[in-house]
Amino acid sequence: MTTMTTTSTETTPVIPLPARAATALTGLGALATAASAAMPWTWTSDFPGDLTYAGSPAGLQWLALVAGVLGLALLLAGHGTPGLRWAAPNRSNNAVLYAATGALAVAAYSVTAISVELGGLANLEPGGWVLAAGGLLGVLGALGLPLDRRTAVPLKILDRRLFLLVPVAPIGWIGAHAIPADHPVAPVMTALSGALAIAAGAVLLIQLGHLANTWLRLGKIDRPLPAPRQLPSWVEVLLIVLAFGIGLYAITFGIDTEYGELFIGYLLLAGPTLAALARSGLLGRLRALTVKYRPVTTGAAFAAAASFPFTQSSDQYTSVATNILIFATVALGLNIVVGLAGLLDLGYVAFLGVGAYAAALVSGSPASPVHVQFPFWAAMLTGAAASMVFGVLIGAPTLRLRGDYLAIVTLGFGEIFRISMQSLNGTTGPNVTNGANGIPRIPDLEILGFNLGKSHTVGSFELGRFSNYYLLMLLVTALVVLVFARVGNSRIGRAWVAIREDETAAEAMGINGFRLKLLAFALGACLAGLAGTVQAHVSYTVTPDQYTFAEALPPNSAFLLAAVILGGMGTISGPLAGATLLFLIPKKLEFLSDYQLLAFGAALIVLMRVRPEGLIPNRRQQLEFHEAAIPAQPTGEPTALTKAGA
Repeated sequence: MTTMTTTSTETTPVIPLPARAATALTGLGALATAASAAMPWTWTSDFPGDLTYAGSPAGLQWLALVAGVLGLALLLAGHGTPGLRWAAPNRSNNAVLYAATGALAVAAYSVTAISVELGGLANLEPGGWVLAAGGLLGVLGALGLPLDRRTAVPLKILDRRLFLLVPVAPIGWIGAHAIPADHPVAPVMTALSGALAIAAGAVLLIQLGHLANTWLRLGKIDRPLPAPRQLPSWVEVLLIVLAFGIGLYAITFGIDTEYGELFIGYLLLAGPTLAALARSGLLGRLRALTVKYRPVTTGAAFAAAASFPFTQSSDQYTSVATNILIFATVALGLNIVVGLAGLLDLGYVAFLGVGAYAAALVSGSPASPVHVQFPFWAAMLTGAAASMVFGVLIGAPTLRLRGDYLAIVTLGFGEIFRISMQSLNGTTGPNVTNGANGIPRIPDLEILGFNLGKSHTVGSFELGRFSNYYLLMLLVTALVVLVFARVGNSRIGRAWVAIREDETAAEAMGINGFRLKLLAFALGACLAGLAGTVQAHVSYTVTPDQYTFAEALPPNSAFLLAAVILGGMGTISGPLAGATLLFLIPKKLEFLSDYQLLAFGAALIVLMRVRPEGLIPNRRQQLEFHEAAIPAQPTGEPTALTKAGA
């Protein structure tokens, strides 16, 4: 066993095992996990995915196969196996542990789901038992490998009052089920008991996470990476294209999951897999290539996104992808307001509604009181301009407020917009929006004679209505990304960051805080209006109920703010990733019915507790949230107090 120490880290195993035994145990677990995919997991086809066949992986079995192969590849790469050393440049066994954790998560969830849905462990076939044994052996073996660990991690204890939820939850559950089903309060008590159960589970899960963190003490040791092998330029470009192709397939698999069990397994595997690839150093090598070939990277990313409709046989999941792009585009606009300028806006979805209503009024809809039909470019400019005007009108009198006061005012604006759209019905106000009925029958867009509402054949592929709108929305998203990138790196963007960090200090340095905050508000509203023009035509109708503060499904103000914070404020890829997750997770968890939002909220609490800086944070935020974990740097000056210093 080798020991490598730095200021506060070491390389030691968690479980003291002989090195060869730990390696053999880890490899055996990975092989068993992968081999279980070729074996039947259950005897009946009643479980989603039909896991009864041998030699024909389906559903969750594919996830087990990927987890096993990944863990075995990282293990062999860490031991310098020729042909695989590129997969783990820094030779860290932490990557193997993360891969084994993903395999165990898939195994534990699959066995539990089969047992619950089919009525017991007796429904497991040999493949299910091999899967469970492989996942457990893989983690035990990985814990016996030399791991990068911190020397000491103090135990964190949650507020002790929260632990009162643990005994209260079963009491509430028993009480709720003791009430007759036809009693008026039965639904309320059932929902309340479910909320208590999920809250108690979240408390226990977070505390168990703190216990595991104290026991494992996993850390990171920055080792000098070996110089990469010099490759021809065309090979490096091909590697970038291949990486984006694999990413496209992984995202497509997640969007195309046909049932909730497979999507949950996908999420359980995705997190540890990304952590394993990051800790192995492979993502770092890929990042260096993307920086070296930035234009190629941009083109490959756009090409991969544009290829998504061509991977689909119908519009069932392309409609989901189109709505994700709309949601992500609006989240990027909000990222200017919240992430760059630091303005807490709780009514931002209203600007999306302004753009959608403006486009619907000039769309030529028979229900529109304005009997005109603008071409697409004019409708888009109308929606963007209307949203920008509303942003200026709302921001001018309110942006002198700060913090909570600004948040309350913007929340009020969002509700005022929704109520106003309901009131402009010809009875309680002028007939502009048809009230709660909204503006239906919005015709499909026609651009240069190309009707986006009709199917079109491109080569041997048939693109349906949502595929057409997906490609259009992709162009809009690319435009918004370009605007965000250019503005964020400009003098104005740096001034916004200065205001976000300390507005008083920024104004003392000569920055006009009010004018720049108003500019951020107007630009963010304009970008939301662009997305609103497309959303109006995608959904065929615009109603006030689509633009609320909180709802079960996005877009709404609460989900938009969560997407920015969850993804990573002030970045481009952060809100895109956050919006994708926040749209997909509620969509795929619909099978939980009444407990959907509860489970979703608990997942967000755990995620933000584990990674408060966001999924893809910028460097400044990452350092701010983990300042305590950064070892103090020696200054080279004496620490003793002098008489003057005292």
